[in-house]
Amino acid sequence: MSRRAPPIEVHGRRGQPLGMPPAQFLRRYWGKHPLLVRGAFAGFEPPLTGDDLAGLACEEIALSRLVVHDRARDGWQVRSGPFAEADFANLPDRDWTLLVQDCDKLIGDVEELLRPFRFLPDWRIDDVMVSYAVPGGSVGAHVDQYDVFLLQGHGRRRWRIDTDPAAPRDFRPEVDLKLLRRFTPDHDWVLEPGDMLYLPPRVPHFGEAVDACTTWSIGLRAPAAGELLVDFAEQVAERLGEDLRYEDRDLAPPANPAEVDAAALARVRALLRRANAVDDDAFGAMFARFITRYRSAQQPAPSPDRVDAAALRAALARGQALYRSPWSRYAFVRGARGATLWFAGESFPATLRLARLLQDHRMLDAAVLGRLADADARVLADLHNAGHLVIDDA
Repeated sequence: MSRRAPPIEVHGRRGQPLGMPPAQFLRRYWGKHPLLVRGAFAGFEPPLTGDDLAGLACEEIALSRLVVHDRARDGWQVRSGPFAEADFANLPDRDWTLLVQDCDKLIGDVEELLRPFRFLPDWRIDDVMVSYAVPGGSVGAHVDQYDVFLLQGHGRRRWRIDTDPAAPRDFRPEVDLKLLRRFTPDHDWVLEPGDMLYLPPRVPHFGEAVDACTTWSIGLRAPAAGELLVDFAEQVAERLGEDLRYEDRDLAPPANPAEVDAAALARVRALLRRANAVDDDAFGAMFARFITRYRSAQQPAPSPDRVDAAALRAALARGQALYRSPWSRYAFVRGARGATLWFAGESFPATLRLARLLQDHRMLDAAVLGRLADADARVLADLHNAGHLVIDDA
């Protein structure tokens, strides 16, 4: 007997943007059911306007796209940035959308929006994508392969979704976007500023601007099995020596010399099992390396001003602080003797105390760090020299 789906619409409360405790949301909705939260962020003041977003889209560092819909012919045009100001001056009054990825890494105030979502693992959060759309602006009916929270900023957007698990998901072949060939919504809402829609993966949805508006998408991408297998295979291959090879010491004269027989396949399977035999520590390191590099748009550059532990201590004593590079995705793996810090695929041994401080604070000054062990001071200096931490005035 199937369980009845939980309510699809709730109201947010002060201190509870999900309208419920996070544990209840994770148990009832996460990865399973959509949820519309009215007033999730009451009084939400978006840190970017449409003009701000257009300015970002003109920068080389920003990943931006412009989607224009020809409503009369149902045609779609997709252009990638960076753009020039003239590109926006020549746009029509309706039916276009500007999207900019990684706004949390470009604008500090946008990064602050992620704080209420830290009931999820940091390494699951991909980015904050911001879109600006004029009336009728859309990217068409589509599905995403990841969880997403869609927070309404300025203006209003109409969202339609199809909650049928058997809904068709084949794409239109004639457009660059992966648009659904058929879309039959069973829910239809207009979101006001501060409303938020959560969608688990593979739910067909279609958002369309009612008036000029911004939408803030907090995406939580999960790697595909194929991506993990390719990366893990490369990491395993790096660890293997030349001596581990296919062997057939039990070979008997074959009935058919050209045949790859069952015995040969069994030997290959056994070889691959031996090659892939990694312990929990190695497996954890492989995944942490992968996930802290996953979908990285930029890599931090090594600092031109190298420091050692003594120079770092002196900077902290002068009142300076350490700030994490927004492009350095961070995670740690607990070990028997502390922790291994992972920044953008690089590993650094440290104490568990330092691992947690880096987890809880984007700014590390003398007051936060307190009494700093010599080994941790060296690690922080190494992180600075690698470009993952920046020394600046507090």
